[in-house]
Amino acid sequence: MELFNLKGKIALVTGSTHGLGMAMAKGLGKAGATLVVNGNSSQQKIDDAVKHFEREGIKAVGYRFNVADEAQVIEAIGKIQSEVGPIDILVNNAGIIKRTPLEEMEVADFKEVIDIDLVSPFIMSKHVVKGMMARKQGKIINICSMMSELGRNTVGAYAAAKGGLKMLTQNMATEWAKHNIQINGIGPGYFATSQTAPIRVEGHPFNEFIVNRTPAAKWGDPNDLAGAAIFLASRASDFVNGHILYVDGGILATIGKPSNET
Repeated sequence: MELFNLKGKIALVTGSTHGLGMAMAKGLGKAGATLVVNGNSSQQKIDDAVKHFEREGIKAVGYRFNVADEAQVIEAIGKIQSEVGPIDILVNNAGIIKRTPLEEMEVADFKEVIDIDLVSPFIMSKHVVKGMMARKQGKIINICSMMSELGRNTVGAYAAAKGGLKMLTQNMATEWAKHNIQINGIGPGYFATSQTAPIRVEGHPFNEFIVNRTPAAKWGDPNDLAGAAIFLASRASDFVNGHILYVDGGILATIGKPSNET
């Protein structure tokens, strides 16, 4: 299992105080990495996440900063590198979604989604990759989405950002692979989280839609993302570059089926 061993590595995961970001960070920590936890809501939430990881036997530290603010990013990365060490693995996970029909969406809201979901991975990567270039090694994982491939009602800004993130990932690989840096993406499907709990109840139309639309016939468990994150952060993926690994239970593999088909 040496190919997947992250012992001695430092992994910065943005938006890792909850949800899928926390699940992926936990996977990296269990594989041996020291976690740098990031969030922007409150210091308490960051502290709680650090304690959660430490109870799991994972070494973790937390830093609060806004990934879409370049000045804050530069300051935070400088602190992390001086206080923790060089960043070997960057997971650009922080993101938001605003569900509004495009014809009703305010331009400011559209721009906010683009800034956090697309511009912030550029900002983070730009300032982390320079150290990776100097060391001639590094891993960057951009958290894309099935909306990097498909559209859906009311998520136009999110889909635009995640589609752009897919192409940004490929262009990062085009420019930086020669420095022995691997830049890839993970595209999660629909997962059972606290945010989706209200629509995962039996009989809810969206729950029925997802279960019927997914060949695996179920919502994903957040822990299902850990393996993909470990693979793309480890030596096992040293010749994988510009790839988006979709962890979606097979949704993108099929056109779907009629609701009355078993």
